[in-house]
Amino acid sequence: MARGGGGGQGGGGGGFSAAVDRLTAALGRLPGIGAKSAERLAHHLLKCPEEEAVELAEAIRAAKDQIRHCQVCFHLTEAEQPTCAICRDTRRDAGIVCVVEQSRDLLSMEKAGTYHGVYHVLLGRLAPLQGMGPDQLTVDALEHRVRSGAVREIIMATNPNLEGDGTALYIAKRLQDQPVTITRLARGVASGSTLEFASRDMLADALAGRQPF
Repeated sequence: MARGGGGGQGGGGGGFSAAVDRLTAALGRLPGIGAKSAERLAHHLLKCPEEEAVELAEAIRAAKDQIRHCQVCFHLTEAEQPTCAICRDTRRDAGIVCVVEQSRDLLSMEKAGTYHGVYHVLLGRLAPLQGMGPDQLTVDALEHRVRSGAVREIIMATNPNLEGDGTALYIAKRLQDQPVTITRLARGVASGSTLEFASRDMLADALAGRQPF
């Protein structure tokens, strides 16, 4: 409540009701939403037609009630479906597993329209300072999938930063005694770009991942 009150004071000296403060505080906990944005959203919801606000509330409630994690890959799926649509698709190559941090990363991969394997969603990445260790991720389930013998290749598609690379390295070490090929997404200079605008890290990755011409 103190957090909500702070938002109200920041917007003009307080005077908001406890309900508005509570709404502002709840919106402010969403990722990427600061105090000012939370306040604007709260007042938008108060001004919009009641049915529009109720529809939003019902959509959130329905998503929380009806959406679960796939029992195989941990992507999102409907509650009545234990596995997601990708895992159920017999046209996908179940022997190639692309490892991503979150479902939104999976959706980005799917938009490319060129990958026809399956996925494994870690539900995060190793971040000790934020309390995210191996036990908070789905690495055990991934290892179980590999040990089943049905997986030929693991594609590491964690984000290309310190924590993402550390997560990929941890997983690779966990699976190093398994008869599975471990690869990672190519990095470096993007097609159509110029070296002039490539960063140091992009060039380093491009050199490390160079291929025969």
